[in-house]
Amino acid sequence: MKLLNAAGFLILMPTLMLALDPLSTSIFMGGAAVAWQLLSPYSWLKCSFLECCNMKDTLNFSVLKMDLERKVFGQHLAVQTVLRALSTNVYSKRPKKPLVMSFHGWTGTGKSFVSSIIAENLYQLHIPRRRFVHHFSTVLHFPHASHVHLYKERLQNWIRGNVSACPRSLFIFSEMDQMPHGLIDSIMPFLGYREEIDGVYYGKAIFLFLNNAGGDKITEIALDHWRRQKRREEIPLKELQSLMSEEIFSNLNSGFFRSQLIQKNLIDYFIPFLPLEYKHVRECVREELRSQGHLEDEDLMTEIALAMTDYPSEERLYSSKGCKTVASRVTLST
Repeated sequence: MKLLNAAGFLILMPTLMLALDPLSTSIFMGGAAVAWQLLSPYSWLKCSFLECCNMKDTLNFSVLKMDLERKVFGQHLAVQTVLRALSTNVYSKRPKKPLVMSFHGWTGTGKSFVSSIIAENLYQLHIPRRRFVHHFSTVLHFPHASHVHLYKERLQNWIRGNVSACPRSLFIFSEMDQMPHGLIDSIMPFLGYREEIDGVYYGKAIFLFLNNAGGDKITEIALDHWRRQKRREEIPLKELQSLMSEEIFSNLNSGFFRSQLIQKNLIDYFIPFLPLEYKHVRECVREELRSQGHLEDEDLMTEIALAMTDYPSEERLYSSKGCKTVASRVTLST
């Protein structure tokens, strides 16, 4: 309706301009240009002030790559895989299916942080795109296992409605290890290889699942490599991906327990987040000092990183909390 009104307005412009003097005509033309921009659904002016879904992909891949490589510590496997996955989906004119990634690892290893970096870089301009980034917290949104049928209906309606409004919608599901069994299978129709479902195209949507499940197995493999004096960078990605798929499918403490999403291979990437070592935690402390406006304090960085490196009890190689409590420790120590 807005487009029709705008078109009709422009058709009448020549007639209206005949009745105006040159100065009034200039003012009128300027006002008409602004009006057209505000009425057009995806105009640059409207998107400068209001949240709108820009149908043209605007991911600045070089900035995303720089953010991930500079701000995420100790996660070379995750960063490489995320960049490869996003470039394949975003730069495809019409992806055959939505991009689905499942992040696995101990708490504090960067799963939520990487998700936030993706969200910040996915949409044009530097204003929040809250309407197009949808974060589901299992504890908050799906707390009762007895209400699974109600949650299924709501979740389907939410995804259908939001992808209809913006094909490039981002859905983030955190605490997947606590999600009621069977709930996540309700979104299976949206993740498959289909052109459209009831007139809605889902191929540009992105789904991220954040899991602590599988973190212990990932740590076991990383620790085994270290004990065999192998470099962290030599850990094989394929081995970890296969392990994660099997682990969350058979684990009762997983929202993917016997899930059809795994049976039907609808998750494109199982992405491991390795346990963080002393040197990685130290970098987290350095970054937190900067963000809080403090000068770098080598002694404080060493003190906090050493205190947080606590696993296993003999070697004290990894931080069992990752960088989760770094911010509060820096605040208390400065």
